[in-house]
Amino acid sequence: MRVMVTTVGSGPARVLALHGWFGSARGWGYLPDLIDRARFTWAFPDYRGYGDRRDVAGEHTIAEISRDALAAADDLGWDRFAVVGHSMGGSAAQHVLADAPERVTHLVGISPVPAGGVPFDEQGWALFDGAAGDPANRKAIIDLTTGNRLSAHWLDRMVRENLESSTAAAFGAYLSAWARTDVTDRVKGNPVPALAVVGAHDPALGAATMEATWMTTYPHARLEVIAEAGHYAIYETPVRLATILEEFLTI
Repeated sequence: MRVMVTTVGSGPARVLALHGWFGSARGWGYLPDLIDRARFTWAFPDYRGYGDRRDVAGEHTIAEISRDALAAADDLGWDRFAVVGHSMGGSAAQHVLADAPERVTHLVGISPVPAGGVPFDEQGWALFDGAAGDPANRKAIIDLTTGNRLSAHWLDRMVRENLESSTAAAFGAYLSAWARTDVTDRVKGNPVPALAVVGAHDPALGAATMEATWMTTYPHARLEVIAEAGHYAIYETPVRLATILEEFLTI
């Protein structure tokens, strides 16, 4: 199956970008507008059940995302490339590294789900598990993960875009996928340059979580904290985020 992607730029540095649970190939906020198109080529695939692939059936697993991402890279003729993942896409990016370590030049997680997944208490699981069927839960999650500090208008827009870009069935299924997938044993110790970028206002996937997970998994790991961002630096602080990414990806 050919995996359709949205590409931005035509530069020699190749970046495969894997979106988050609330994202899509076109759901990367303002980041695509800031890519240095002469230096980079970014490829943004949709997962099964999202965006241009809303009607594509699938298992809705992280392993499937990785297989499809590698198929997209093959279709593009990319032997080697950097992988950037936001949130759930951070788990998928690490799965790509596990599946094809010889092809990945750099690994970047933007507020990434750790390689071992995310533990939930009962109350937290109820909130997230109910999000597939209740837009109010989706709004509450985005509000929570950005520090309860952003406008209701923006939160409503994020929910609306998410509802339009994903099926409820896929969205619901991917929760267990990203929360409970564990590839730690397959990536721990990998020498790839590995950058985690997090927002200071993200209460769940912030600096403390990365220190305990990302930074202990990769021997060449780096951590960048953006003071004015929560979970969605792609929307909240896109210029700073793009600057950090481009500096790292040219090492």
